[in-house]
Amino acid sequence: MSENMQDSPQGTSAVTHSGGSKRWYVVHAYSGMEKSVQRALMERIDRAGMQDKFGQILVPTEEVIEVKNGQKSVTERRFFPGYVLVEMEMTDETWHLVKNTSKVTGFIGGKSNKPTPIPPHEVDKIMQQMQEGVEKPRPKVLYEVGELVRIKDGPFTDFNGNVEEVNYEKSRVRVSVTIFGRATPVELEFGQVEKV
Repeated sequence: MSENMQDSPQGTSAVTHSGGSKRWYVVHAYSGMEKSVQRALMERIDRAGMQDKFGQILVPTEEVIEVKNGQKSVTERRFFPGYVLVEMEMTDETWHLVKNTSKVTGFIGGKSNKPTPIPPHEVDKIMQQMQEGVEKPRPKVLYEVGELVRIKDGPFTDFNGNVEEVNYEKSRVRVSVTIFGRATPVELEFGQVEKV
């Protein structure tokens, strides 16, 4: 790797140069291979000596809290599976470099040989979403009040109920379950319920 590439905490890679003619483009990659494409692009840019034509190469991710067997773990989730964002100056050489990278199927938007860049405000929104995901990881599954869920663990296994309250800080949900014709509130952990 060259000294002008660096890794940031979100797993994004940045080239420290900034040029006025660089725009953001969406590159379609094989699903699950986004990080591999990111690394391959960085290596190819280095070998070709085109660092001045490229900016950041992002795989937009956020951190999510997953509860398995009562244990909380923080995992990474991709916002746009199968897509990599590339900041670059669009020329024939840079287009070919990206297009001929292993596991890349092409650019999104515009014509196949003249892709359309995405607007800067969209990129800002994605960057902000990534930063929020690092600062405060979200639960992997989001529940809404009034939503129907099935209890999959505990004394009320296989009962269905409606979500009355969601507490993301404690990873708990209060569900109204009908027992003997009466609605009874039951406090459960996220891992004990699933969406119906």
